Amino acid sequence: MPGVESDLHSIGELARASGLTVSALRFYDSAGVLQPALVDPVTGYRWYADEQIAPARLVAGLRRVGMPVPEIAAAVRAEPAEVHRLLDTHLRRLVDGLADAQREVARLRALVDPVPAAATTLLLSPAELAAAVEAVRFAVGVDPELPMLSGVLLDVEPDGVRLVATDRHRLALARAAADVDGPPVRAYLPVDLIDQLRALLDAADVRPVRLTVSGADLRITVADRTVTGTALPYDFPDYRRLLREALGEPPATYRIPVDVAALRAALTDPAAPTVARDHGGTPLAVTVLGLDNQGGLRLLPGDDDLPADLPTDLPAEREQADGLRVGVNGAYLLDALDAAGGSQLVLELDGPIAPLAVRRTDDVDTFSVLMPIRL
Repeated sequence: MPGVESDLHSIGELARASGLTVSALRFYDSAGVLQPALVDPVTGYRWYADEQIAPARLVAGLRRVGMPVPEIAAAVRAEPAEVHRLLDTHLRRLVDGLADAQREVARLRALVDPVPAAATTLLLSPAELAAAVEAVRFAVGVDPELPMLSGVLLDVEPDGVRLVATDRHRLALARAAADVDGPPVRAYLPVDLIDQLRALLDAADVRPVRLTVSGADLRITVADRTVTGTALPYDFPDYRRLLREALGEPPATYRIPVDVAALRAALTDPAAPTVARDHGGTPLAVTVLGLDNQGGLRLLPGDDDLPADLPTDLPAEREQADGLRVGVNGAYLLDALDAAGGSQLVLELDGPIAPLAVRRTDDVDTFSVLMPIRL
């Protein structure tokens, strides 16, 4: 191939121009990320074109920041906007990884040089605590592969305690006032201890519940009964990332008053409209929420249930076909209605991919958040 190689760069030249090693270039060739413009059929030498220098430099930079090979391959072939999105995603992953590493280092330091844990004791109303447990218990995770979600977080504040539970698909929060003696602390209670506590509260008298947290040790006294346990050894997810109040975000676009009995009847009606979707390999009937002509909540038909020749003189149906449509697991929504209690609630909706909230009308601290299902 006389003269052809003179217009190309050898693998060594590309290595020097890009900052990648020769062995790395061979690896990215075999991985299909950066293949040479020409391979000599006799010698096997790899030759690269001028326009491959910039992609090789991009690969070198992405490699230095630890981006996975499949994402590097995508970035090399992507438009600039998509490359920026991949970089943003990887940067968030690095930030989360750094936070995890910092927490692990803190635990290791505590193992090397342990400091006696200060005890924090709370005195709580049995009725308030029972209501808070009822409001969050339904959202505790049950997946055996995710044991870090199989409990209820007690986030102790100076004048009370916030209870939080999540299974990734839904998040529930409630708060109980308390007299707190000791520093603010977090304790992640296993679900069996929560259930023992809830059973004791049914027979409790008016005396306050005494709950003591000392490191991982938990002690709860209800009337004349005491239960003890050990906090789960996991970091609970940062639930505040989902709360618009904590993030300083504006109120939800739609705040819809809901008659619980009417919505429950609509959701449990055998003829209730749903949309069939695949969810992790399992078929799922998705409930679609939207607005009626008066701005109230209604269940919408799926795309397959709308006639292709839907006339334009049916404004309500046409608007719902093209307007606000939020998919949700109907069974999860029923659980949230039951846990919230009361005959009137408020649903907060922002759009098809934003979490939706189920709130009480008289209690800003007790609510649940459901993850939408993409339609």
